[in-house]
Amino acid sequence: MTTLQLGATNLLSPVTLCFALGLLATALRSDLRLPEPVFQALSIYLMLAIGLKGGAALSAETLADVARPALAAIGLSLLIPLWSYGALRAMTRFTAADAAALAAHYGSVSAVTFLAVLAWLDAAGIAYEPFATVLLALMEVPAIVVALLLAGKAQDGGAPLGQVVARTLTGKSVVLLVGGIAIGYVVGKPGFAPVKPLFGDLFLGLLCLFMLELGVQAAQRVGDLRHSGLAIIAFALCAPLLNGLLGALVAVFVGLSQGGAIVLATLAASASYIVAPAAIRMALPQANPSLYLTASLAITFPFNLTLGIPIYAAIVRLLIPG
Repeated sequence: MTTLQLGATNLLSPVTLCFALGLLATALRSDLRLPEPVFQALSIYLMLAIGLKGGAALSAETLADVARPALAAIGLSLLIPLWSYGALRAMTRFTAADAAALAAHYGSVSAVTFLAVLAWLDAAGIAYEPFATVLLALMEVPAIVVALLLAGKAQDGGAPLGQVVARTLTGKSVVLLVGGIAIGYVVGKPGFAPVKPLFGDLFLGLLCLFMLELGVQAAQRVGDLRHSGLAIIAFALCAPLLNGLLGALVAVFVGLSQGGAIVLATLAASASYIVAPAAIRMALPQANPSLYLTASLAITFPFNLTLGIPIYAAIVRLLIPG
C-alpha cells in the first residue's frame, strides 16, 4: 500500500469512524453517551484483553528478543519528559508544575492509541513483534516519575513521590495490563485459546464502543482550547511528531521490524490521559487540568488517531524499506 492508501485505511476504519461519530454527536448536541458503569467495564475489558493477548504471544519469545526493544522503550519514556519539560519552560510561560504535568502526559503512553495502531497494522496486513504489549507496559510509569522529579517532587501540598508511584503502579490500568501479561504468559497460546472468542474475536467491536465515548469526551474538551492559548496547541501538535520521529529512529537502532517500529513510534508519539492524570492530580494539584487534559485528549489523541499513525508509518517506511 502507498502512504495515501494507508492514510485512507486509517481514516475509514471502524475505530476512527466511531470516534468521529462521538465528536459529531456532541457537535449536534445529542444526548449520546455510554453509561459510566459501561464505560468503566469496557476500560477493564480492554486493558485485560491487551495484557492477555500480549502475554500469550510473549510466551513464545526469548529474553534476548525482548531485551533491547524493552530497554529502548524505557529510554524513550525517560528522555521524552526531559526534553518536553525543558522546552516548555524555555519557550512558554507555563509554571514548573504545568510543564511537569505536560511532560508526564507526553512521556507516558496511551493504551487506546496503542490499540488503534495495532488495529491499523492488522488492517494493512503489516506484521509486528508479539511482545509489543510489553513495550506499552514498560512506558506507562517512568515518565511520570521523571516529570515529578523535575517539578521538585510534590509541591504545595501534593502527595509524596513514593506514594504517587505506589498508587500509580497499583492503579487498575497498570494492574490489569501487567497482570494480564503475566496470566497470558503463564497459560501461553494453548491456554488463551478457550477465552479467545471473548478477548480476541469481540475485541475490535467493543473497542469501537469505547472510541464512541472517547469521541464525546474529546469534543467536550474542545471548548477549553479558547483558554489554553496557542502555546498548548502548538505543543500538542508538534510534540507527537517529534516523539514519533524519535521513536522510529530508536526502533531502527534496536532492530525492530517495520511493524514493530511503527508501534514504538506511535507509543512515543502518544500522550496518556488515563494513568498520568490520576498521578498528577495526586502529586501536583496546583497544575492546571485544562492544559494537560485538553492537550492530550482533545488535540494529540485525535491527531494521532486520524493523521499521526499514517505519518509515523511513512517515516518508518523511509527508514526501513520493504
